Amino acid sequence: MGMAKHYETGEPLPEHYYQKLLAARNYRSGSGMLRQLHFSFTDLELHHCYQSRGAETPADVRNRIAKTTTILPPLPEDNFLCAFGHIFAGGYAAGYYSYKWAEVLSADAFAAFEEAGLANEKAIAATGKRYQDTVLALGGSLPPMEVFKAFRGREPSTEPLLRHNGLVSAS
Repeated sequence: MGMAKHYETGEPLPEHYYQKLLAARNYRSGSGMLRQLHFSFTDLELHHCYQSRGAETPADVRNRIAKTTTILPPLPEDNFLCAFGHIFAGGYAAGYYSYKWAEVLSADAFAAFEEAGLANEKAIAATGKRYQDTVLALGGSLPPMEVFKAFRGREPSTEPLLRHNGLVSAS
């Protein structure tokens, strides 16, 4: 570990501090992911499935979703939906999930390089060339799922994102 040095003395970061940084790197990643999933599910439900003719209000929908995506239930006076500008004033309309989906695709694409062996320059170059020839070269000329499958040889997996966030162990 030679990456961190004191700006004046050049003394390396003590190992025990480095170990603390490693231990804390995924702190609250689970609750952060739940938050994004809560926002995404609420957005999708309200824009895709919600019928205002029913007895369930938009706040009821949000509270129902919160039962599986929040640690603590929303407070009765919580008016989160009034401030959730992304889905009502930001032009997302059932697209908020794209934040998390982009993370899934990014983590899975990076996993291809991990699988090749990050220390193996030849394998990394070959994986980079495959990425260049598929994702970058094909761009929007094919449906996105076909482009991703051309690169990875399969549909995207959520496992790399969960692993990178410390939510599942490396296999």
